[in-house]
Amino acid sequence: MQELEKLRIDKYLWAIRAFKTRSVSAEACKAGRIKLNGQNLKASHAVKIGEVYTLQKGSDKKIIQVVGLLDRRVDAKTAVNFYKDLTPVEDTPAYKSMFQSPTLSRDRGTGRPTKRDRREIDDLQEGWFE
Repeated sequence: MQELEKLRIDKYLWAIRAFKTRSVSAEACKAGRIKLNGQNLKASHAVKIGEVYTLQKGSDKKIIQVVGLLDRRVDAKTAVNFYKDLTPVEDTPAYKSMFQSPTLSRDRGTGRPTKRDRREIDDLQEGWFE
């Protein structure tokens, strides 16, 4: 692949599959969800190898370092070779989901729990909040 001189940040993020479409990537830049050293970036920002970007997608935060420039979208296995994920383990969705407590729900229309149901629910919840 030829060495790229200039590559827009919105095109790069789309190519490495950080966003589904290039327009969504550009909107993220416009909304201030893409940062370089704490500064918001425009979609036309030129990407350079070695720069570290912070991406905010919903409640997820991702920190990536540019390893190589990629101007067209490729499969996910190849795209991983063009950036390094520097996100701390504590900020990953898999780590967060380990600490979320399960929620109990009852089917609609089953009415109030009986005394027996209530005891079973209490036994399940024992020790969750300690």
